[in-house]
Amino acid sequence: MKQRVLLVHGWGGSDYPHWQSWLAAEIAKDYGCVSFLKLSDFEFPNKKRWKQELLKEIDDFNPTIVICHSLANTLWFHLCNEEKIADVEKLFLVAPPSLNSQIDEIENFFPVTAPKNLHAKEVLLVCSTNDPYMELEEAKALQKELNVDMKVLEDAGHINADSGFGPWTWMLNKLK
Repeated sequence: MKQRVLLVHGWGGSDYPHWQSWLAAEIAKDYGCVSFLKLSDFEFPNKKRWKQELLKEIDDFNPTIVICHSLANTLWFHLCNEEKIADVEKLFLVAPPSLNSQIDEIENFFPVTAPKNLHAKEVLLVCSTNDPYMELEEAKALQKELNVDMKVLEDAGHINADSGFGPWTWMLNKLK
């Protein structure tokens, strides 16, 4: 069965030159099956609406791999805690924000608890030593609580275009 990769962006979107838009293009240009979901009003996200949109996309697209960035991780956690999704083969949790974030524009997503079941057979948490939205010690505690593998990137900020992550061949290679 061919892999179906679902990319889910966070607050502010992940348009070009973000690595998620680059990755979507790389997968598609090799005739891969990819969905780069554009969630509504990503500058002022609404948890209820985003949950509905992601659930619909999961149902329609039936992904085997899901790659969440930033606030998308929090969205995934909410769906897992509500037991509303089926298992996927692989899940990448890239640069999740603190589970107790205090940012006004995204306050309706928090707090969130780490789910007991991530609904994935294989999970990788990817974080940075200097992410402004989650300190490394909290990331390590989250990794332990989730009982998943973790890759720590040195000085990678929020692992987005602002911190130099446009083309990201490491992630593309993880999909092969």
